[in-house]
Amino acid sequence: MTIQTPFGEFSTADEVAAGIDLTGTRAVVTGASSGIGVETARTLATHGAEVTLAVRNVEAGERVAAEIRGQGGKVDVRPLELGDRASIAAFVEAWQGPLHLLVNNAGVMALPERTLIDGQEAQFATNHLGHFALATGLHRALAAAGGARVVAVSSSAHLRLPVLFDDLTFSFVQYDPWISYAQSKTANVLFAVEATRRWADDGITVNALMPGGIATGLQRHVDMEALLAVRRAAGASEQMKTVEQGASTSVLCAVSPLLEGVGGRYFEDCHEATVLTDRTQADGRHGVAPFALDPANAERLWEVSERLVA
Repeated sequence: MTIQTPFGEFSTADEVAAGIDLTGTRAVVTGASSGIGVETARTLATHGAEVTLAVRNVEAGERVAAEIRGQGGKVDVRPLELGDRASIAAFVEAWQGPLHLLVNNAGVMALPERTLIDGQEAQFATNHLGHFALATGLHRALAAAGGARVVAVSSSAHLRLPVLFDDLTFSFVQYDPWISYAQSKTANVLFAVEATRRWADDGITVNALMPGGIATGLQRHVDMEALLAVRRAAGASEQMKTVEQGASTSVLCAVSPLLEGVGGRYFEDCHEATVLTDRTQADGRHGVAPFALDPANAERLWEVSERLVA
């Protein structure tokens, strides 16, 4: 049964978390120095969680932490560069004790030129492989928490492309900023599917989500007028979400009792997305592609990812 909740497209993170006491919960939010990562971290912290901001820019992270502490939240800041294996390894090694919530929020979007990081295409390396290495590295901490949740921030862009297993680096397929981004976002969903299967005995559930259209620093390589034109052509609303609204589905997946024991699914606007059978059914913002939920694709991607991050 597809999960529906009392919340919707323009619900805020605070509304989703209302009445939930996260005292004693430890959380990590990547990319929590800007955009919806800040609001996700703030909501978790002001509802009682002890939150670690895992960020590239520690100075920016400290400014965010100061603001959250001013609202009564408990936060600390640690450096994390998802494109740097040594940085990920250092973060994992430094972590002590259980971890109840891991929100894989950070990412890059529509890099204009094909770039390689350790031999892998940069958007795939950052958005998927970096978070894969982080989550698998923290697996023991997640298992120790009992009932931990992992949240993978994906995008409706995944509808554009499955994972190109035979050409992950665009060595033959012509590179396109949005096609590359789409592949990495499909990978985020497949990670949720396979991690939930593999980690079921540890009580860990993993869900992916589309936060919605939000104007943040993530779009620094994007022509916003062109993006709005695409939304109009697809029949989608031009109204953008606020960061408070954009963080709501992340918070839902992280803490809502409505998702207790639920994993391997894809959410949008605080509801589980409808599985589409054809891209012509998509309006550019809603729905999930069958290839992003396919167990065989998910298992294959996991095995490939293990080799690539080894």
